[in-house]
Amino acid sequence: MKKIYIVWIWWIGISAIARYYNEKWYKVYWSDKFNSTLIEKLQDEWIDIIIWEDKNRIDSSFQKIVYTEAVSKNQSEISKSIDLWIEIKTYPEELSNITKDRKLITVSGTHWKSTTTSLASLILKDSEEDFTSIVWTVLKEFWWKNFFHRNNFNDGNDFFIIEACEYKRSFLNYKPSVAIITNIEIDHLDYFKDINDYIYAYEELINNVVSWWFVILNWEEENSKKITWLRDDINYITVHNNYYIHNGQKNTIPNIEMQVPWSHILYDAKLAYILWHMLWINDVQLKKSLSSYTWVWRRMETIGLTERWNILMSDYGHHPTEVKLTLEALKTKYIDKSILTIFQPHQFSRTYELMDDFVESFSKTDKLIISNIYESRDSIEDKKRINTSIFTNKINHTDKINWESLENTLKLINEYNEENSNSIILLMWAWDIDNLRKKIKTT
Repeated sequence: MKKIYIVWIWWIGISAIARYYNEKWYKVYWSDKFNSTLIEKLQDEWIDIIIWEDKNRIDSSFQKIVYTEAVSKNQSEISKSIDLWIEIKTYPEELSNITKDRKLITVSGTHWKSTTTSLASLILKDSEEDFTSIVWTVLKEFWWKNFFHRNNFNDGNDFFIIEACEYKRSFLNYKPSVAIITNIEIDHLDYFKDINDYIYAYEELINNVVSWWFVILNWEEENSKKITWLRDDINYITVHNNYYIHNGQKNTIPNIEMQVPWSHILYDAKLAYILWHMLWINDVQLKKSLSSYTWVWRRMETIGLTERWNILMSDYGHHPTEVKLTLEALKTKYIDKSILTIFQPHQFSRTYELMDDFVESFSKTDKLIISNIYESRDSIEDKKRINTSIFTNKINHTDKINWESLENTLKLINEYNEENSNSIILLMWAWDIDNLRKKIKTT
């Protein structure tokens, strides 16, 4: 039996690589710094996982080691693998290797990649098409996994759908037949020099698209307009409010009835519709699949009701635009409910660089708790420039609390739950705040 070893501080994307190889009958090993529900589920799927690291588990019988660039090559298991001349790949390098002979569909953009990838994948699952999907969330339709495959792994004629992240230009590892770009708004300023550098990365992605295939992008956004018509050997599809243009022809997007009719999710549904309408799935099937969509893990996810009938929700939004649109969507749907938001910023560098955009992002929540800033890839200088006190003070909100001044966030949430009903308690997070879902009693 072939063996593969995965090294990572828990992350949703790479667990799909583990599931891919597990289904190919590899023996999959994994090491991680932290336990989690996702880790426990992987263990139930016969993936051999330890918490922390153990270089003694590494020997020459392994075919491959997969890790992400957030893990140092000085990590003991990786270091020993190098000494043993075992093949070592980063996550995007390995995913490129897996998808290189497939009809690859990449979903990129600053926001809403997971939702768009999920919608596009669920449409294919409802069809008769062979396909594989890797999405950075879990879907109940995928049996609570982030990976789905149908039919022969060796068949290069089927579709492969993935999220393709722009950070460190990792999406340039891929050669897509179709590149969907949801939006382009500056992010990851710990890597990108400025907005021009950020836009140029997407230009480079378009240069990777297979000749005579498609790029689908947002014509309502100025940054996306800047990367159109760069090549004359691919098809550009520009998406407008209620129609799209392909080869100079205007095509109406039909009315899509959805159970989650928020504007940004409806836009993602339009992208998924256009993709498969262009690739021959009939409209009746398309609209039926999209209308059945309800939610995915960590994207405005309803966890349950508390004893006081408050709705406990979780959302992974951590960019100012994502925060703003999520809270606006919740306020629109639950117009009669108050919202308590517990927000955990993602990275010191991102929090500092996007500080001015965060100032007005929380206007639609009634009460705000700012959590600890999740540290990832941050330098000492990054951590000196920003902290939760500075961040909280900058936010324009009349009812805000700095989490670091509280002894127990869970205690505060429970007190709020006892004193209020008909509310939403929203965990908006980057790391461990979501673990509170296990400690807040729900029905």
